[in-house]
Amino acid sequence: MEFINALFSLKANAIVLCGAFLIAFLGYALGYIKVKGLCLGTAGVFLVALLFGYLSTLPVLESIPLLSKFYIGENSDAVMSGYDFMGDVGLVLFVTAVGFIAGPNFFRNLKKNAKSYVPLGVIIIASGALVCLVFALIPGIGSAFSTGILSGALTSTPAFSAAKQVAEAAGQEGLVSLGHAIAYPFGVIGVVLFVQIIPKLLKADMAAEREKIKIVKSENGKSAEKAEKHGELLDEFGFAAFGVAVVLGILLGAVKIPLTGNGFSGACFSLGNTGGPLIVALICGHFGHIGKLNLRVPDAVVKVFREFGLVLFLIGAGVDGGVELVAQVQASEYGAMLVLYGFLGGAVMTIIPMIIGYFFASKVFKLQLLNNLGSLTGGMTSTPALGTLIGVAGTDDVASAYASTYPIALVLIVLASNLIATFVA
Repeated sequence: MEFINALFSLKANAIVLCGAFLIAFLGYALGYIKVKGLCLGTAGVFLVALLFGYLSTLPVLESIPLLSKFYIGENSDAVMSGYDFMGDVGLVLFVTAVGFIAGPNFFRNLKKNAKSYVPLGVIIIASGALVCLVFALIPGIGSAFSTGILSGALTSTPAFSAAKQVAEAAGQEGLVSLGHAIAYPFGVIGVVLFVQIIPKLLKADMAAEREKIKIVKSENGKSAEKAEKHGELLDEFGFAAFGVAVVLGILLGAVKIPLTGNGFSGACFSLGNTGGPLIVALICGHFGHIGKLNLRVPDAVVKVFREFGLVLFLIGAGVDGGVELVAQVQASEYGAMLVLYGFLGGAVMTIIPMIIGYFFASKVFKLQLLNNLGSLTGGMTSTPALGTLIGVAGTDDVASAYASTYPIALVLIVLASNLIATFVA
């Protein structure tokens, strides 16, 4: 064993890279498998990453040559930091790419459907928060665990951070982390499967559905010509323009708005590394330039960033989720029944907002199917589900509906988590 471990001199960064690309290969293979026309797609990467994270915590790995290097124990902070960083980079790449994709049509689509998208975001988050409130009022459960479940069920890291910050004052941040870790896996998989099941149940003609949201080619041509007149690209791939959007987006996302009388030392809201880059990229994608600086990014490049970013995010979130789930369950003094309750509660907090949101979008707001599902993924703040929906729909145009609903959902889920965690015992 010592000879083999000495032969392969793998540092933390190399371990993370090997692990990540192994997860990507196995995850895509799993996601490719279809059962009655349904497949996990890129969500297969998340499941494999989740399993990888769990297996990496097993002490038995320490006695296996080479595999011992992938063991995540008390001295594996550098490895975990690598996976976390990979997830953060992936998320920024994904949402920035979505912003560039949706930008040319975002404001036109938002103007046309604002009376649907904004209320829909409110309805989805309000229904999830109401379920969370009911669960929090059950004796012996409390708000800390319930808000953790809510943030996991809606896969919202900002909501998780807000709830955890409030719970720290009562020393219950561990319950928030436990609820989030338990509910997160179903929060990802549930929405991914939902956006595939609905079109099949409706026997939707995807070619016809795509035509209903098809971008008018003449308008696109005029927008592209207009963008070309505002200077030259700094590079043929548009990396410079993409980089400007990322930097400005991260700075915007870092701006904090106090939510309590304690100022910046209390609970605060920020767009984070998701909302900030998304909004800036939407603006860049819409206008196509800043002064004489051309911000056009070729479609092929944006699509690669979108897919690559999504995979990196799922790897980072999955590995972290697997490790965190093990750590939180082992540290919990509440037993297996609370873990089961957390899973069931998370499933309910994922399913009910989805069904209510879909019903309102379809029956009340009369949204076309792909705009319905696109806005639903935004309202559920589900990054993986948007990636799946793009594959199901066969068009990136659904990103515009996602981008229209996501910002309001992001703000409301943070506020809801904060209020429930603050005012419910």
